[in-house]
Amino acid sequence: MDYIRLGCTGLRVSRLAVGCMSFGIPDRGAHAWTLGQDESRPIVQRALDIGINFFDTANVYSDGTSEEIVGKLIREMIPRDQVVIATKVYGRMSSDANGAGLSRKAILREIDNSLRRLGTDYVDLYQIHFWDNETRIEETLEALNDIVRAGKARYIGASNTYAWQLALALGVSDKNGWARFATMQSHLNLLYREEEREMLPLCQAQGLGVIPFSPLARGRLARAWTDSSSRSQTDAVTKRFYGATEEADRKVVEAVSRVAERRGVPRAHVAMAWVAQKPGVTAPIIGATKEQHLEDALAALLLRLEPDELNELEGAYIPHAIVGLN
Repeated sequence: MDYIRLGCTGLRVSRLAVGCMSFGIPDRGAHAWTLGQDESRPIVQRALDIGINFFDTANVYSDGTSEEIVGKLIREMIPRDQVVIATKVYGRMSSDANGAGLSRKAILREIDNSLRRLGTDYVDLYQIHFWDNETRIEETLEALNDIVRAGKARYIGASNTYAWQLALALGVSDKNGWARFATMQSHLNLLYREEEREMLPLCQAQGLGVIPFSPLARGRLARAWTDSSSRSQTDAVTKRFYGATEEADRKVVEAVSRVAERRGVPRAHVAMAWVAQKPGVTAPIIGATKEQHLEDALAALLLRLEPDELNELEGAYIPHAIVGLN
């Protein structure tokens, strides 16, 4: 496993990250396909065995049970300081008026709740999950800065924002001498490339590490177009992200299949390699539900796509409506 600096920080992370939305008690939260603790254990162990040191979760995943599972398994398997744990804040965690969002009250409460569930006294990366349109960014960033100064988070990051929002936040942090966002977690894959227009160039210019989620488009790029999975059949997010462009997306999936067949590798290797090779990308996030998913991602890091293959993979893409942002 290769390791790389996370943006402009001195923190070194594996070139792959494990996305822990896959872990959680199935009847807690919105995803019936998640893996409980015993089912998650071999995946976490295999990730560590192949050198992955970067695990990304969120307070809202499976109503907090993702954090609980991740924290417990990591404590069982490896010293805390040898891994990089990232989590997020924004989603609704209680029914009271301040149970969601990025107010100072919500952030200071939720960092303590996340640390308790994870069983650690700090997280390496604390990210805003979405932009809060009802809270001034100054309030949010000052609270995050206080968390960093208190030692509860080593770095802060953003996720699911427009480029102008990220630029605004960086400017506010710089003006006030506060901790600035070190990372951007964004939606990027061969079926959704809108981040190439503004976000990726901004992150490169400002020195942010990019940790894309859904590099396989929630599995669509890893299987034949006519195949499906239990997740794809029940996951409303998949339909929202990719339901409106199926005709064009099918051509992209078919291009992935052609390149994979010529190379003699699984489709997942080709789709993941495309993301990993994208300039500015630090570590794609793998939503693994099987150990084989980790093996495929590791193999993809060794696959170098040629210019003509990149042209073939990208040629059928059409602009997509922006999804997943507030």
